[in-house]
Amino acid sequence: MNTDEKNGEIPVYVFFGFMDSGKTTLAKETIFDNGFTDDFDRCLFISCEDGDVEMDPDELDKIGVDYVEIDDKDDFTLEKLQSLQDQYDPEAVFIEYNGTWESSLLYEMDGPADWVIVQSICTVDATTFEMYLKNMGTMIKEQMFRADVIIFNRCDDATPKAKFRANVKGLNRRAQIVYERKDGSIDNRPDELPFDINADELHITDADYALWFMDCMDNPKKYNGKTVDFLGLVYNPKEGKGKLHKGTFVAGRFAMTCCVQDIQYLGMPVRYDNAADIGHKSWIHLTAKVKNEFAREYRGKGPVLYPVSIEEAERPASQEEELVYFN
Repeated sequence: MNTDEKNGEIPVYVFFGFMDSGKTTLAKETIFDNGFTDDFDRCLFISCEDGDVEMDPDELDKIGVDYVEIDDKDDFTLEKLQSLQDQYDPEAVFIEYNGTWESSLLYEMDGPADWVIVQSICTVDATTFEMYLKNMGTMIKEQMFRADVIIFNRCDDATPKAKFRANVKGLNRRAQIVYERKDGSIDNRPDELPFDINADELHITDADYALWFMDCMDNPKKYNGKTVDFLGLVYNPKEGKGKLHKGTFVAGRFAMTCCVQDIQYLGMPVRYDNAADIGHKSWIHLTAKVKNEFAREYRGKGPVLYPVSIEEAERPASQEEELVYFN
């Protein structure tokens, strides 16, 4: 389905989330409390699963919203959606998507011709997120990867916000993240990091690397002028399409989000006159000053490392120890 909004096309709003994650409650608040349908004469709400909280078709009808259920994944087809378009002729569409269905079923659908996904929101129960990520990682990744906004609800003072954000950003860098407490209020407290951000020098351990990397990429001004040190794997091919510009190599680590299929290299550019002497795929202990500046690698501003010292390091003893994790 198209995701590029154009004049005259029908906006589609998608609600992702596992059952009991607060998905229907959010949809009801959006439609009823926020007056989201006031700008449209007629809308269509498509429900793809039954949860503890249900929509009332009669109440929806009072505000100009038609209600349809599609419980079977095999029925969620282009032909079905096109028939709903022809039958109800909505000006906007809301889809409460089934949390166990692949999001590609919706996003890779070629139509209906006038439907355009303009926003997708994923609700996540903060109390069960880590369990789902461990046991149903592929499913939760599917939803979070597509979402524009991810809402962690049922949060409290013990919610590991920094860990959650790192997990999300490892899958979906563009997503906006909202933390909602059990009473419905928004938790705007700063994310707690496992190192002292106020220190001038930050020792980044293997356990902290993924969290630090994501926070530094999202908030480079916070780290501008600070000194960091970490064990890094070098990316510095001498030839081919991946060859870097003179005076630059990349230092980083391979990180695993939730399973081996999600391993990705998290690295930052390092400006160093003798970069050509740093071996590709070598291991180093890097101490460097962070500068938030324009870099061609980012096509804009971002964190760039300037070495204070570079020391050769031994490769970790096992493949598992070579990886860093979002925890």
